[in-house]
Amino acid sequence: MVPLVQSTSGSKAVGARLRLTDLSSGTIRQASDGWHAVLRIQGAKHHLWLKEAPQFGVSYAAELPLDSDFEIRAHASHRLWRAIKGRRPGPPLHQLSAQRRERLVLVLRALDGRMDGASYRVIAEVLFGRKRIPERGWKTHELRSRTIRLVQAGWALMRGGYRALLRPSSRNE
Repeated sequence: MVPLVQSTSGSKAVGARLRLTDLSSGTIRQASDGWHAVLRIQGAKHHLWLKEAPQFGVSYAAELPLDSDFEIRAHASHRLWRAIKGRRPGPPLHQLSAQRRERLVLVLRALDGRMDGASYRVIAEVLFGRKRIPERGWKTHELRSRTIRLVQAGWALMRGGYRALLRPSSRNE
């Protein structure tokens, strides 16, 4: 989300012009914290936030506080600027790999099964196939351990860990 503020620059030079008239009534709405808009440019969605109602004929600038979300806002602002200038916006900052998406699907399916009262064995049979589950030695089988880890990961996501999916991991942490 790119926070926008009225530009206080005395300069009449325009680097990139954002026309709020391009927003249809369905893409801008008022909320308790300000105004939210979704702008579609060249097939990419850009989420904007304004403290006050948008005004036509006013120049806007992106506000980038130097906080923990600075890198995300800067990247989103750069993508918006590129789109306004007619360029391809480029890739999103954070995309999940195919392997990570597949694991998240397993995590959610395992958690759903466990919340419905299914045993780890039944969950493993559904996720990995009945043929892979041994008749004997289930207590020490690798798929049992994997199923338990998937369910535990699901509980962690449910307790708020899903927020980690929304922001890239920091190399400095």
